[in-house]
Amino acid sequence: MTIAPQSTSPPSPPSAVDLLLRLRLAPHSPVPRRLDGAWWPRSYDVLTEVPELLAGLPRTWGHIVSVTVNGTIWSAAPGRMLVHNQVVRLHRTTAVHAPNTVTLLAPGRGRWDLLVVPPGLAEGAAESMMAAAVANLG
Repeated sequence: MTIAPQSTSPPSPPSAVDLLLRLRLAPHSPVPRRLDGAWWPRSYDVLTEVPELLAGLPRTWGHIVSVTVNGTIWSAAPGRMLVHNQVVRLHRTTAVHAPNTVTLLAPGRGRWDLLVVPPGLAEGAAESMMAAAVANLG
C-alpha cells in the first residue's frame, strides 16, 4: 500500500479580488434616506467582517464607536472589540423593522444604515440588491 505524501506548502494567499470590500455607498444627499448603502460581507462572522467594513469606510464618517447587527443571523460576539486600536461597541438586535441592516454610529458625525446582502447570494443577485439600495429603492 502506497501512501501519498502530504503537501507541506503553505496555503496560497487570497487573491486581490477576495480582499476587496464589497460596499456601495449612496451619494451624499441633504434628504434623509432609509439606507445609506449596501454591504456584501463574505460571512456572518462579526469578528472577521466588522473590522474589514470599518477599515473601508470613508474617513469623513469619523470613528465608528457602535455597530448594531441582527442578532439572529450574525455570529455571537463580545460586547466590544478592538478595531485599529479603538474600542467599538457591538450590539445585537432582533428588531423586525430592520432585519437585514447594520447600523454604524459615530459621535458628532452621524448614523449610517447599510443593507446587508446575504453572504451566500449569487454575484448577480447581490449586485442588483446593492444597486437598488444605493438608488434608494431598497
